[in-house]
Amino acid sequence: MPQQYHAADNDTGLEVTITGEFPPDPDDRVRIARTSNLFTRLMSTILSTENDYDRRERFRAIETQLEMADALIRGDVSEVQGLMLSTLSSMGVTEEQLSDAQEQFRSQLEAMGGDISAIEMMFGGSTGESGDAGFGPTNEVPGPLDDISLDDLTIDDLPQPERGNPDSDTGEEERSGDEGDIEADEQG
Repeated sequence: MPQQYHAADNDTGLEVTITGEFPPDPDDRVRIARTSNLFTRLMSTILSTENDYDRRERFRAIETQLEMADALIRGDVSEVQGLMLSTLSSMGVTEEQLSDAQEQFRSQLEAMGGDISAIEMMFGGSTGESGDAGFGPTNEVPGPLDDISLDDLTIDDLPQPERGNPDSDTGEEERSGDEGDIEADEQG
């Protein structure tokens, strides 16, 4: 029997209902409720934008971010790179500026003793050797993450920060209640 999560924004009256077969794990249910709340709050914010141009730009921005999240979850690194390059290009970032940024990121990451493979994954390819900043195919030897499925990727494969992230594990996952004026109801 399908279950439902319902989220509503009291300020705008926007309501979102998600119907489907959901995993029984309480952690998954909290994630579904929180994601529903976030999506509802996001849509409400965009829809309450009075200026037509700004509203359309906000929709385009979030569409790209959701496409990127989907590609990341599916492990489609080339699609992520393409979306990122397209976004940067639409913002007026040139290939030369991107190449310079990639070199700066690489230098800073190396100086901190980090793994530069994250830069390769983010930008695709390598500057310095080919000079293409990830635009188009290269004849380079694959990097350490090029031939790994994201299904096999673990947190240990990624560069680790020196200190803990203050935004993580704040205990918020224990509460599936409202976020501001947005409320979620589980029905099932």
